[in-house]
Amino acid sequence: MRSSGVGDAPGSIVAGVDLGGTKIQTIVARDGDVLGSARLPTPAESADAVAAAIVDSIRSALAAAQTHTDALAAVGIGSPGRARDGVVSNSPNLVGMREPYPLGANVSRGLGDVPVHIDNDVTVATLGELERGAGRRYASFLSVFVGTGVGGGLVLGRTVWHGRGAAGEIGHMTVEPEGRRCGCGGRGHLEAYAGRASMQAKAERLVARGEHTVLFDLMAEHGKDRMTSGIIDRALKHGDAMTERLIGQAVWALGLALASAQDLLDVEAVIVGGGLAERFGQSFVDRIAAEMHRSLFATHDPPAMVPAGLGDLSGAMGAAVLAGTGQA
Repeated sequence: MRSSGVGDAPGSIVAGVDLGGTKIQTIVARDGDVLGSARLPTPAESADAVAAAIVDSIRSALAAAQTHTDALAAVGIGSPGRARDGVVSNSPNLVGMREPYPLGANVSRGLGDVPVHIDNDVTVATLGELERGAGRRYASFLSVFVGTGVGGGLVLGRTVWHGRGAAGEIGHMTVEPEGRRCGCGGRGHLEAYAGRASMQAKAERLVARGEHTVLFDLMAEHGKDRMTSGIIDRALKHGDAMTERLIGQAVWALGLALASAQDLLDVEAVIVGGGLAERFGQSFVDRIAAEMHRSLFATHDPPAMVPAGLGDLSGAMGAAVLAGTGQA
């Protein structure tokens, strides 16, 4: 991807928004070229505040590209949870969006009625990897993105598989019956072990029982109210035993879930993205691959295990593709 200035007629560019539990990453692009970008924290007070922040992030990205909303043909948004007809629901990591919330209509209104297309965040990131990233060389692959939560996407025959609308929810595969409570209310799900929000909740419970960690000291020192990948990295560099254990449990759960998915699907590759993969790179992917191999049926022919090719922009670039096509 290359950056360039904008001198285009109105309606010639699109915006792609990666909406996460802790951040909103937005780009404006034309034909796959990133023209401007912006990154804002995700508000925690209300769903309306999230919608307003998305509008602000798009305006900031347009300003960085030296253009304005008149040049915008469409907006794509990748959102946690389920998205249908611009309405987001079943999203435990976004305030006010467990129940249906008209995110598309509110963002469109804030931009002067620009068309807005929304799909699940990891489905959209998978689309980005398929069209612009590490998935370009594969006909079939499974993606898993490890962030505030854990999501997955599936490509079969160079087409993103939606199922009946809820395909790819690998974060809610059970890895430990009656295990940790997940943010969705279930027990023993992958996300309960590998999602950063659940890891933070587990750390808080351990501290309440008297165990020591530097995680919360580092959060206070760096002005963070959530356990980011950067905080986890700093804690590991301090040799923090609790953080090492939490990461070890995340790797175990990811390996187990991916082995089960691979035994069923037999895809060519697994693409690993999200904050932890971006922070720790190939070494993190290799640890997951080794754990997956322990439970894999066809150990003689494992899938390729690769980091997301677009890194932090997987979701935003996929959302830009979504904006251009209207469907993931």
